[in-house]
Amino acid sequence: MKRRLIGTVVSDKMQSTAVVEVIRMSKHPKYLKYFKVSKRFKAQNDNNEYKTGDEVVIEECRPLSKDKRFRIIGRAKDIKEAISE
Repeated sequence: MKRRLIGTVVSDKMQSTAVVEVIRMSKHPKYLKYFKVSKRFKAQNDNNEYKTGDEVVIEECRPLSKDKRFRIIGRAKDIKEAISE
């Protein structure tokens, strides 16, 4: 099973590549308070279909370039609707 993450496109300036920021909540070990941790992934964006601000689902794949290890598989709301049906 390949990893799937939900994130927001923060940059689409490169050719067929988008930078997707994934935000998750982490718990502090001592103070037990939750805080946001973000990480950016470069993902394949065929035909430059997804633009800045779009919420997308990315999936792990074989290395496509030096930094690119993910592929955008669709918009998050479309994937969520398909799963709920």
